Amino acid sequence: MKLVFIFGDAAVGKMTVGQELAKITDLRLFHNHITIEPVLEVFRDFRLDVILKLREVILEAFLESDYYGMIFTGMWAFDQPSDHEYFLGIADMFQKRGADIYAVELYAPLDVRLERNVSENRLKHKASKRRIEESNDRVIRHSSEHRFLSHEGELPFENHIKIDNTHLPPEEVARMIKEKFEL
Repeated sequence: MKLVFIFGDAAVGKMTVGQELAKITDLRLFHNHITIEPVLEVFRDFRLDVILKLREVILEAFLESDYYGMIFTGMWAFDQPSDHEYFLGIADMFQKRGADIYAVELYAPLDVRLERNVSENRLKHKASKRRIEESNDRVIRHSSEHRFLSHEGELPFENHIKIDNTHLPPEEVARMIKEKFEL
């Protein structure tokens, strides 16, 4: 089994690259909004406790399956110890089952991410982003409040790549990931 983490700042293209990577591999995509959107729909606010419980159920069931592997996307704030604990906990769950772990960090400048924040694909899969002004404010705020790129040696993963996807189509980024990690 394999686990491919795709990390990055808001609207960098994690889900879209994950969708393309899933098309060219046998990996299943679990982008973070799969659990965020239904919780927002029911509770009308961000209930992290409920989101984490949903993710845990899905991850545990996935680990009991015969699937080749998973693409898991998320925003890892490297300045937040709780984020380290969370993502390393997910990696540990997979490693205990013998999975190989791969880490992909995407980055692009804020102006590019604000353009992507209103893309048709993003708005189709993430209802909470359809209030554009609020969503843009969150993208800007998150970028100023947290660090979403790791420092050299900060991640404990042997298989790790950083990709500036500013000028790269998601299909090409997915192909780069597949080739780099021989997925």
